[in-house]
Amino acid sequence: MNNKKEKSEELFKSGYNCSQSVLGVFCEEFGLDFNTAMKISSSFGGGMGRMREVCGAVSGMFMAAGLIYSSCNASSENKTRQYKIVQELAEKFKQKNGSIICRDLLKGIENSTSYKPSDRNSEYYKKRPCSQIVKDAVDILESYIKEHKINYEKQ
Repeated sequence: MNNKKEKSEELFKSGYNCSQSVLGVFCEEFGLDFNTAMKISSSFGGGMGRMREVCGAVSGMFMAAGLIYSSCNASSENKTRQYKIVQELAEKFKQKNGSIICRDLLKGIENSTSYKPSDRNSEYYKKRPCSQIVKDAVDILESYIKEHKINYEKQ
């Protein structure tokens, strides 16, 4: 796993949303082409369509975890395993950042829920913690992968 944190920050700073920036660094390694990953994760930025709900970086981390650990079957066992992983990852993210909710992570920053994204400029990057949050989500998932064997079925 070479330098995924820095790559995720590069993606974010090049205009991709938080979710895209996290999923984008794991997708091809685990069988999803980059363009499809960008389309799938495009709606999750800004806390899901800029509604400031679950952080896009967290959503991207969860999507990547599904890609890495889930099988394609709809069994209760697969869901149980996957939901456990999601809850463990969410807890690690909360421990590091205090919340998985976008509006909480952006406290003290203009927190509009308008569907129009903020302009990406030097002030935007200076004020927002998003760049670091993206790297945190990648770091958490990379650590999880190192600690937990990848054992999934490609069905």
